[in-house]
Amino acid sequence: MKAIFISYNQAYNQEIVELLETFGQRGFTQWQEIQGRGGVDGEPHYGDHAWPTMNHALLTMVPDDKLQGIMDALKATDEASPKLGLRAFAWNIEAAI
Repeated sequence: MKAIFISYNQAYNQEIVELLETFGQRGFTQWQEIQGRGGVDGEPHYGDHAWPTMNHALLTMVPDDKLQGIMDALKATDEASPKLGLRAFAWNIEAAI
């Protein structure tokens, strides 16, 4: 099993959930209206007058065989609108209940 953490511009919210659903991935935990700034480029997302947009984040646990397809779809989403900002990270889950 793999964990995928996705941090993204709030404009992507419904699109990210729908992307997961296309892979049969139902479960996730989501945080809304979080602040952040990418480590490479792009604008900060602080929710203030200078940088008004905000981020959302999502954590989902997926079977190993779904990981690459989801990551590829997330990469394509980011590449289609790179200024919005989307990052995804995956790691192994050792145990779950």
